[in-house]
Amino acid sequence: MSPWPSRPKAPRRGAYLLPSFFTMANIFCGYFALTEAFKAGQLVALDPAAAAPFFDAAAKAIGFAVLFDGMDGRIARLMGTSSAFGMELDSLADTITFGIAPAFLALTWGVQAVLPAPETGLVRNLGAAGWIVSFLFVICSVARLARFNIHSNSPAPRSERPEHKHFVGLPTPAAAGMVAAIVHVYSGNPMQEWLWVPFWLLLVLAISLLMVSTWRYYSFKELDLRRKRKFAVVLVAGVIVAGIWFYSEPVLLVIASAYLLSGVYTKLSHALRRGHAKEPARAEGRSN
Repeated sequence: MSPWPSRPKAPRRGAYLLPSFFTMANIFCGYFALTEAFKAGQLVALDPAAAAPFFDAAAKAIGFAVLFDGMDGRIARLMGTSSAFGMELDSLADTITFGIAPAFLALTWGVQAVLPAPETGLVRNLGAAGWIVSFLFVICSVARLARFNIHSNSPAPRSERPEHKHFVGLPTPAAAGMVAAIVHVYSGNPMQEWLWVPFWLLLVLAISLLMVSTWRYYSFKELDLRRKRKFAVVLVAGVIVAGIWFYSEPVLLVIASAYLLSGVYTKLSHALRRGHAKEPARAEGRSN
């Protein structure tokens, strides 16, 4: 036995390529989603039914990108190949896939199809409102990614960083996934009744604001399959995968909606607890 302590093995050069492969797959999905949404946008005013498969393909591409985005960082951490280059590349990929692509999809699917409607006062402004809200989605996603990078580069220990257990604000993949899930649940068939467009824009606006909020969302970074409860985790994951395989439209919408609302529930529950905690203190102060 050697008297000298063994040095930790450095990862092989090829190991750095694996996380980058998933990041490139993320970029490909974002670019593919943009091209499909563009094709659909050219058809939607003339033949909405012909545009539906392209819209659905764009939504599915964003869904696959969410999967790839979750894998690249986890694989890099498991293999010890995390790097500043990988983090910056991932952020740029997310800007395309979870910022620009879903914003363009939201505009073409939810607004562009109704623009040929009769020119009333409200309908006349829907196009401009759609551009503004979709652009705001892009801005909020970029701001969210910038804030995440600042937290990730914090000199504090990993366990003490703001986004260790919880994300601060709705993550961009979840925001993009929510838009994609809604498009997918309709099989890509675009919105054609202009009365629904304001509600769609309000939803996209709410998603945008949640990204730059300080509301907490569980990060799943502490999910460890090596723990005792790994069988339960694998079982739940298997059920979810099976549900997505056979009933992708409703299951993905439920998952995306549940995660989005989880941050709202956490914020409201904390506010209620703080309110209840202050009531006894006020009562005690009055009695004194």
